[in-house]
Amino acid sequence: MEKILVLDFGGQYNQLIARRVRDHHVYAEIAAYNKITVEEIKAAGYKGVIFTGGPNSVYDMSSPHFDPEILNAGIPVLGICYGCQLIAWMAGGTIESAGGSSEYGKIKLYAQDSLIYSDIPSESIVWMSHTDYVSRLPEGYTLTGTTDKCPCASMENASKKIYAVQFHPEVTHSEYGNQLLYNFLYKVCGCAGDWVMESFIEDTVQQLRETIGDKGVILGLSGGVDSSVAAALLSKAIGKQLTCVFVDQGLMRKDEGDFVENTFTNLFDMNFVRVNCQEAFLAKLKGAVDPEDKRHIIGTEFYKVFWDEVRDRYDGGFFAQGTIYPDRIESGKGDAAKIKTHHNQVKMPEDITFDGIIEPLQDLFKDEVRKVGEKLGLPHDLVWRQPFPGPGLGVRVIGEVTAEKVKILQEADWVLRDEIAKAGYSENLAQFFAVLPGVKTVGVMGDHRTYDELIAIRAVTTDDFMTADWAKIPYDLLERISNRIINEVAHVNRVVYDITQKPPGTVEWE
Repeated sequence: MEKILVLDFGGQYNQLIARRVRDHHVYAEIAAYNKITVEEIKAAGYKGVIFTGGPNSVYDMSSPHFDPEILNAGIPVLGICYGCQLIAWMAGGTIESAGGSSEYGKIKLYAQDSLIYSDIPSESIVWMSHTDYVSRLPEGYTLTGTTDKCPCASMENASKKIYAVQFHPEVTHSEYGNQLLYNFLYKVCGCAGDWVMESFIEDTVQQLRETIGDKGVILGLSGGVDSSVAAALLSKAIGKQLTCVFVDQGLMRKDEGDFVENTFTNLFDMNFVRVNCQEAFLAKLKGAVDPEDKRHIIGTEFYKVFWDEVRDRYDGGFFAQGTIYPDRIESGKGDAAKIKTHHNQVKMPEDITFDGIIEPLQDLFKDEVRKVGEKLGLPHDLVWRQPFPGPGLGVRVIGEVTAEKVKILQEADWVLRDEIAKAGYSENLAQFFAVLPGVKTVGVMGDHRTYDELIAIRAVTTDDFMTADWAKIPYDLLERISNRIINEVAHVNRVVYDITQKPPGTVEWE
């Protein structure tokens, strides 16, 4: 199978580059810049290498660098943002600080004749985010693109098949970024495009069977898309060797525990165990207000309850998780900045011993996971369920989590989802939910003064969850949602709507 190496220099969009490459039916692997050598890259037979962006300055010697011999390895290279500057620096060019000429956001690119710009207009909008720039091109390189402020927006050494762009073609804000990546993959690297979801499923099922053999597997099942698809893959591979333990910590959406149990007992050939333990989780969360503390408590308690439940019935085998790419990058994979700890990235208790950890979806983005679910024949309603954080409502109740607060939020969230569904608006949204910020406000209800809770609504549109826009929900629909929440949910007297993009915000509040 042909493959592209995405060499990770620590930026937050690095996984997104691999996602875009896969859109073109070319398999992409990610490796940290300091975890692979030029010799290993050549031996692996990569069709091309992509240098990613990063937050550092290339002329700072403590910043990520790489062996300059990669430029003489005979392998096509594409450098993006920091990767562009790194190529210039390694080849003998000069990098300087842009100072007051830094560029952020949508910028007009003036492109010149180049294979990398095939079928791309000479003027287009690209997404810039840089404080340094290439001030002098290396010997053997030619200028192929400029902006009003950046004298080198792109360059190339066509004879060596080395290309570099200062902008980010992987983000949707770059008008022809997808075409540029296509040009690199097919016109420069000569890829044929042989990677599709069917081959991923076949390869993964075969690998699972070879790895697991006749041993058992325990999967902590949340009922969300990720763990559901992971369960389906494992069920397809090993059937009854799989035991799914559903820890209902009482922090799920209204009636969701029953839905999860009914769904998985009817759809899968597996052993299903449900543990109801809201009181234990709330007792552990008492007094905890910091989101990282809550995530750690919920993650640790989840595994404790999980292992206590299966200890007597399970002897050896593997532990499986529904970890996907965004989980790993936002938990600080490699040199990426740590955004938040995900529940399935918390260290397990030391007394738990498995033969290994299995994460069949660890290299997929959310939309890829859904495609796998569809190919496996899972119901549409299950595959396209709203994303839900592992810690559940524990990170949508801001501050200390109590049974009363969870009840308020469950009811408000149910009204939100009910009205969105009735309006037929669900398909327009990538994710939507209610948040209880823990803020009380003054109101007037029935001629009486109230001092009650505020509910915040969060809804976003996105195709990759690495970036997201706030959803432009019609005002009349927002009004119906607000009126119903205030009238039907006890202890709520105000509703607000979150209009923050990602970045700078995240989709979740905590």
